[in-house]
Amino acid sequence: MASDQENSQDANAPDDTSEKEITRGITILKSIIRDRDKAVTYNVNWNADNQLIGSNAAKLASYTGTLVRMHIPITATRWSNKELGSAKDKIWTEILRSFNIEDTTIRKKYILQLAGKRHRGWRTFLTNKYLKDKEKIFVEYDPEYPVKYAIFITEEEWVAFVAQRRDENFKKVSATNRERASNPTYAYKKGRLGYARLEEKILDETKSDATSLPPHVLWKEARVGKDGTVRDDVQHIYDECETLSQSISTAEDQENRSVLSRALNVPEYPGRVRGKGHGCTPTSLYKNPRRRNPSNQEVMETLQALQAQVLQLQKDNERYRCMEKCSSQLKETSEKASINCQNKFPEGISSCQLYLSSPTYRLVGKGKVHNTSGDLLHHRPLPDGHLKVSVDVVLDKDALLPIPDIVSETTLLRDAIGSFVAWPLDLIFIDDETPTKPASKDKGILRHNESVASQKEVFAQGSQQLSQKIGSRQKNKRDLPVTSLPKKGAFVPRYQISLETLVDSSDMATAGAIRLLDMEEDIFGYSCTETIGKEDLEHIFRHQELGVGVIHTYIRFLYDNFMRGNDQLSNRFRFVSSSLVNKALICREPDSCREYLVKRFMASSTNNLYLWPYNSECHWLLLAIDPLKEVVYFLNSIDGEWTNYPDMKQLVDTSIKVFRSQRQARVPRTKSSNITWIKVQCPLQRNGIDCGYFVMRFMREVINMNQIEIPITYFDEYKCAHYTRLQLEQIKEELCQYFIEKRLISI
Repeated sequence: MASDQENSQDANAPDDTSEKEITRGITILKSIIRDRDKAVTYNVNWNADNQLIGSNAAKLASYTGTLVRMHIPITATRWSNKELGSAKDKIWTEILRSFNIEDTTIRKKYILQLAGKRHRGWRTFLTNKYLKDKEKIFVEYDPEYPVKYAIFITEEEWVAFVAQRRDENFKKVSATNRERASNPTYAYKKGRLGYARLEEKILDETKSDATSLPPHVLWKEARVGKDGTVRDDVQHIYDECETLSQSISTAEDQENRSVLSRALNVPEYPGRVRGKGHGCTPTSLYKNPRRRNPSNQEVMETLQALQAQVLQLQKDNERYRCMEKCSSQLKETSEKASINCQNKFPEGISSCQLYLSSPTYRLVGKGKVHNTSGDLLHHRPLPDGHLKVSVDVVLDKDALLPIPDIVSETTLLRDAIGSFVAWPLDLIFIDDETPTKPASKDKGILRHNESVASQKEVFAQGSQQLSQKIGSRQKNKRDLPVTSLPKKGAFVPRYQISLETLVDSSDMATAGAIRLLDMEEDIFGYSCTETIGKEDLEHIFRHQELGVGVIHTYIRFLYDNFMRGNDQLSNRFRFVSSSLVNKALICREPDSCREYLVKRFMASSTNNLYLWPYNSECHWLLLAIDPLKEVVYFLNSIDGEWTNYPDMKQLVDTSIKVFRSQRQARVPRTKSSNITWIKVQCPLQRNGIDCGYFVMRFMREVINMNQIEIPITYFDEYKCAHYTRLQLEQIKEELCQYFIEKRLISI
């Protein structure tokens, strides 16, 4: 009996079984969610036995309980059920977003075990509160549905849960456990403190240099009452442990039963250490784990590590072969000199214009092209398809070199004035040549393959030039220069390659590394910091689904390159933060989402178009909202209807009505309840990945057109059935160029 009672007391009591917690309302921990959306994370500490301690330990435990209520149904009877795998992963992911925890197997295992305890405590609380009377006897009548917890429990789940708890087998087990726990031999007296935090408290008070205390010492301290007295039987067990510890070696203690288990004369359970609490295992305590066969997960991790080593060796081998090839080319320059003497250009030195095709086609400088046989660049052969040019004049001060100069470590064109660089053949024009525009649209890129706008885009260089271009376009759109993009096969994502090289050579190559990008108040209506992790950059390089960090970074790019210093654009277009308004927050905190939208709408007195990239948890779409005209443009790249997003639509409609009320606008009765929603026939994606890239291009094209009203059939200049991969690569090139120019990644 003593053994059973001891087992019962060693387990921590569930969080939700006290009446004080019931009366205070539902624990949601909104402060953690708000801090998460502001990229604020909490630090947590771990003791020598890999147990959670520190000032934020209790906050993490409570937040874990909240996530369990949100993601795990109360009908789940076995925590080890594989069907709960995706829900557990969501819990772990959400915790990583708010707490600084290493993403390792041992940490994840600890947190998910803690989540399992919170789940059992949650089910026990509901049973004691609604299915039992004051004497803890199951009631015979049908218990009422707990409306208070409706956000966590559906009525169907409640009916199934009640049926589970009324099962006769469960009632027998419940009665046995209740009887066993009713009168423990050695009562635990530290409430919810737990062994780990008790150990931390003792070490702090004694100012000891030790990192851990023996299990029997903690066991004794956990049974000392508030008056500080120690019961004789507890002291007797402690003294016996002290005697045994002098005669039993650590190895024998590990291999058989611990000193405390011997003194209590109870069996030892695998995977736990009596007197140490949750999370402490024989492996973490003795630092000398028993030999065992590796698990499947460990085998897979080892295999992945070996595969990574093989890939790295392949990269190194490829790099070595390239170096060998360059060396052989250097020796055979005389034999291949004709490659560098192109028939397109006159032999010798000629004045030329220098163009770049990424992120848009534009003239960036002037210089002289050197078309001579056997010419070298810095004692090295020129790359195929390039000629040596000397830079004399720079027209775009922010333009990057097509190929960075490794010798002088030059990346910007303005830093190469007076020196020689390699330039692509198809981007060099002799001074008496100019790029000609096609005779007709039909001779350009076909509409079903490429939008007409991809032929017309010209990057804005400085706020003054951007204003002039926009003004001239409004007068005569034909005045815009029309250029041709490189052929599809010739496109090279230079900025992506350069950025990936920088990442591999910097601290961003390590997991968990981040960069912070300041977002000014004018962008989202409040100042914040956006977090960019290695995973975000990998998503760009590998063309994978994008997160909010990448979308917000592109918004910052649009603000810096189109709107900063341009009153017309900055007063016309505004952005809505996807961190403060998304599907998850709309469901949990609709009031705060509405308050933010209304505050955002109230920020201006003129007609504005608010661009809101909306994240429905698995898909990005764009809303363009004109709150004064009460018009919402719906741009969805998968051809869905806004009725598929009822929470989002209700939030927008309600926010516009509140905005209408606060500005005391008079609206005809026929329109008082009707807000115009327009589904724009925008380009559609052809896979399940491109939605984020489509949304970024939508925003760019809307701002580039400088119109409050978006045509139902979309802009003629950008109309096409689908964006090509090249058009999406242009967006990625802009992003990567922005990362490089902002020096967010440096070696």
